Amino acid sequence: MRPLFHPAIEDIRPDAILYALSDPERAAIFAWLAGAGCGGTCSALADLGERTIPKSSLSNHFKVLRESGLIRSERQGVEMRNQTRCAELDERFPGLIRAILTAYGQLPPEMNTD
Repeated sequence: MRPLFHPAIEDIRPDAILYALSDPERAAIFAWLAGAGCGGTCSALADLGERTIPKSSLSNHFKVLRESGLIRSERQGVEMRNQTRCAELDERFPGLIRAILTAYGQLPPEMNTD
């Protein structure tokens, strides 16, 4: 099994984040993970919103989120656990993630510090 690629925090670029979150489904997945706190599995997100996301599309969405530096993924048996890197990202790019999720209207209550 191939190792998963996770960029170091100093290698994460804003254009990669913007690209990853430019897709509404990926933004919804990321917002759900950010609100979950403890992370979630790929299968838990198959039914997101009004439609079911095919496994192949879901896998690609997670790959884009992971390789852009937005999430960390860890294999646990047959499942893949995903967790956001919000704290690290907010330290490197203050307010960026919050602004993007707010623009989508998907800012989780846990991230709303106003």
